Amino acid sequence: MNEILIPAKPDLVQARLDWLDGLARERRLSPLTVDAYERDTRQFLLFLTSHLGGPPGISDVADLQSADLRAFLTQRRGDGAGARTLGRGMAGLRSFLRFLERRGLANAATASAMRTPKQPKSLPKPLTATDAIRVVSAGEQLAEEPWIAARNAAVLTLLYGAGLRISEALGLPAGALTGREQTLRITGKGGKTRMVPVLVAAQQAVAEYRRLCPYHLSPEGPLFRGARGGPLQPAIVQREMQRMRAALGLPDTATPHALRHSFATHLLGRGGDLRTIQELLGHASLSTTQIYTGVDSARLLDIYQSAHPRR
Repeated sequence: MNEILIPAKPDLVQARLDWLDGLARERRLSPLTVDAYERDTRQFLLFLTSHLGGPPGISDVADLQSADLRAFLTQRRGDGAGARTLGRGMAGLRSFLRFLERRGLANAATASAMRTPKQPKSLPKPLTATDAIRVVSAGEQLAEEPWIAARNAAVLTLLYGAGLRISEALGLPAGALTGREQTLRITGKGGKTRMVPVLVAAQQAVAEYRRLCPYHLSPEGPLFRGARGGPLQPAIVQREMQRMRAALGLPDTATPHALRHSFATHLLGRGGDLRTIQELLGHASLSTTQIYTGVDSARLLDIYQSAHPRR
């Protein structure tokens, strides 16, 4: 950091240095985060110099109004900064002002009350159909004990085959899926209940797990058990998925939740309509489901750009 280039009065320059040093040494933020906060606050001080007609000091920062902060965001947006950059910039400013507030030098209330620019929804990252099928296959599981391999395959099959959240799959009672049920009643977020179809592959995966499971599965108890017989924890499934990513050469985005994304994306790609997918996923709003249209459009564009002879 070259503080000589910072147009600010000595008291503000020193306070900013102390804050950045504390971020690195005491809060142990990553060097990349500290560098980003340094850059964002430097840009803010450059803006203040022009905005106020001279280098700012701590007293100027202490007197900041919401209009000053809005003017800064407007300028940054005009320079091409996106919502994520603006949001990070405001986070850095809030942190710096709270640091000054703890020293009795400023009031962070104005910055804290500012609404962070709305962040764009990031597109889900589904697996390809081929990779998803490999992940849920019993033959690809890495667990040494056959019943645990069968358990993992059954859980992952429900995530991909029925679009369940991991909490929904692990929350199933042992009384569920005991026969050839074609539908499964799921209670999801907010206590909302939905019916989801159960594929034959899912029925078979659960039946194989039941056959091999060494523990008594009472109807009222949990269906999926950990190695010692207690309820299976999400972290175990996530860890197994991490091992499979390494073994199968899958990207870091291949998580248990990505199987739910894959369920929705692959249905949409095969002609499923959004309303039906909304019901299957248990989304309260159709706008939440519509994000998958962006995924499918992006996939089609990638195929077009890679396959068109005039690319």
